[in-house]
Amino acid sequence: MTMDTTHEHSEPVSYKTITTVWLVLLALTAALVTVSRISHFWAVAAMLTFTPLKAGLVLYYFMHLKYEGPLIKGMVAVALTTLVLFISMMFLDIAFR
Repeated sequence: MTMDTTHEHSEPVSYKTITTVWLVLLALTAALVTVSRISHFWAVAAMLTFTPLKAGLVLYYFMHLKYEGPLIKGMVAVALTTLVLFISMMFLDIAFR
């Protein structure tokens, strides 16, 4: 029994794209470190803004979610939504004790 490993959209990501995304991730990390030295408020605001953006870039390009079908994308969306809900409930529980 052989498995068909070909994908309908199996376009390889170019080295230029991977390098560009990597440089953007480095720049966002440097921005987070820089903002964290300014104040705690801005550090949290930047973390809540840049971290999902960085995670999206990693999922989309490095984990090849860009080339997956709607079922896999939907499953990832449900998993991430569940994670956000559980973390939100944890913060609500801690805040109202």
